[in-house]
Amino acid sequence: MGSRKYSTPVDIWSVGCIFIEMLNGRALVRGSTDTDQLQKIFEVLGTPSQANWPSVTELPDWDPDFRKFEAQSWQKIVPDLCDSGIQLLSKTLEYDPNMRVTGKAGMAHEYFQGMTNHAEDNPVK
Repeated sequence: MGSRKYSTPVDIWSVGCIFIEMLNGRALVRGSTDTDQLQKIFEVLGTPSQANWPSVTELPDWDPDFRKFEAQSWQKIVPDLCDSGIQLLSKTLEYDPNMRVTGKAGMAHEYFQGMTNHAEDNPVK
C-alpha cells in the first residue's frame, strides 16, 4: 500500500505465500494489478484494520473505503495442513509486520520439531 520500507518481515510474508503455494499447488491469490492483488488478499485474509495493524492508516495508499471482507478460515485456505502448521503459517501472514514471526522463531516453531537439518549433519567440504 505504497510503503517504501523494506525489511525482513516482507520476506517472511513471501515465505508464507510460498508455503501456501507448496501446500495447495497454486498461488494464494493472483491479481492482475496492485489494486486487484490487494483486493484478492483482503478477500482471503480479511481487510486489515487498525485493530490488527495499528499503523495501517499511515501507509501512503491506505484507503479507509477499501471494501471490508472477513478472513476465511485457515482450514478453508489450507485444508490439509496440521494445527501447528496453521499456527506457523498464520504468524507469517500477520498484517502488522511488527507482529510477524521472525525467521529464527519460525525455524524453532513446533511445526519443525523432529525434522533433521541434514546440511548440519553433512557439511560441505
